[in-house]
Amino acid sequence: MRAPHADFQSARGVVMAAPSKHFRWSWRSEAFRSVVYQVVAVLLVTAAGWYLVHNTLVNMRVRGIQSGFDFLLQPAGFAISESLFQFESSDSYARAFLTGLSNTLRVALVGIVLATILGTVVGIGRLSKNFLIRSLCSVYVEAFRNVPLLLQLFIWYFVLTEFLPPIDEALQPLPDVFFSKNGLQYPIPVWSMGHAWLGVGALAGCVGAWLWARFARRRREDTGQIMPVVLPGFALVIAGGFVGWLAGGAPMAIDIPEKTMITIVGGGAVSPEFLTVLTGLTLYTASYIAEVVRGGIQAVAYGQHEACGALGLNRTQEIRLVVLPQALRIAIPPTVNTFIGFFKDTSLVLIIGLFDLLSTIKVSLSEPAWSGFGVEAYLFAALVYFVFCYAMSRYSQDLERELERSRTHALKGN
Repeated sequence: MRAPHADFQSARGVVMAAPSKHFRWSWRSEAFRSVVYQVVAVLLVTAAGWYLVHNTLVNMRVRGIQSGFDFLLQPAGFAISESLFQFESSDSYARAFLTGLSNTLRVALVGIVLATILGTVVGIGRLSKNFLIRSLCSVYVEAFRNVPLLLQLFIWYFVLTEFLPPIDEALQPLPDVFFSKNGLQYPIPVWSMGHAWLGVGALAGCVGAWLWARFARRRREDTGQIMPVVLPGFALVIAGGFVGWLAGGAPMAIDIPEKTMITIVGGGAVSPEFLTVLTGLTLYTASYIAEVVRGGIQAVAYGQHEACGALGLNRTQEIRLVVLPQALRIAIPPTVNTFIGFFKDTSLVLIIGLFDLLSTIKVSLSEPAWSGFGVEAYLFAALVYFVFCYAMSRYSQDLERELERSRTHALKGN
């Protein structure tokens, strides 16, 4: 039988022989070796990348192919008819890129908001106790989700350009609003600094609505009293915008479109290509968001519904105060993933003819001055899509953590 002292000495020797995990300037330190391996790996990857880039530039120079971004300051040589700001053929390629990007963002932002609202309503409608509403929502989801997006865009473009009347016989669904094969013409305010003040006031109203929502939530948690949130929030935004409009001089000038013998002049206009992309992407994406909302609601434990009934909450209060806040945490990742898909799908406007970022690059590549600059142009487009999609992904992760932190804090408080 071995003495305990001998066992201790043997174990001590094993421990001393084992490499240390603490960082020391010694090869016996596991942490030191890990740093060395990572530095070597980074250097090898950097050297391989430098070799590929250098070799590519040398081969392009030998073949007389240009590279770089000097072309961005050259005149574009083509016009873009539809944009948020004026663009002429004498403007630079850089401004053309920004114009195309503005159209991409305009489709994406407006479409995401509309798709979210429509998808949420349809998703809730799929769980309605009314047979007609439930059936109509189910038919909508199955019809739009199971038909390829590109085919839907072609269908909508065909409808807007073939079935609508010509511009001299334009439909007038509202006063001073015209709808025809040429698109949608509508009145717009004549820009002045008063509208900037209106925006500042509306932004202040949004801050006030957010503060009111926080106050109402805390009041409900402390006393159980349910205070209205939606209507007071809208009222604060409208009141803030109205005060800003008054502070800016209350501008009243409006550019109203006028119908002539052959065309419509004045006002704002949206092309049939823009309407095609916005309608197709919105309806298609809303069908996916509806399924996300439905799945999130059904994932809420049934006991929550029973608790709402025991508290005497009606169906609207149950959905707004109990079900949707819990379903939101479940629905955030797939919903943001749908938003990212929406933003990337805006590149399909290349097929329809709307000048977005990718369409502008394609037209630019047909210009003689762009010979050999395709790599830089498409890398720039890829970088833009990556930045916006990554920003949405990071925001969703931060929002998930914030919701989880709030939930944990509420559970600890109880």
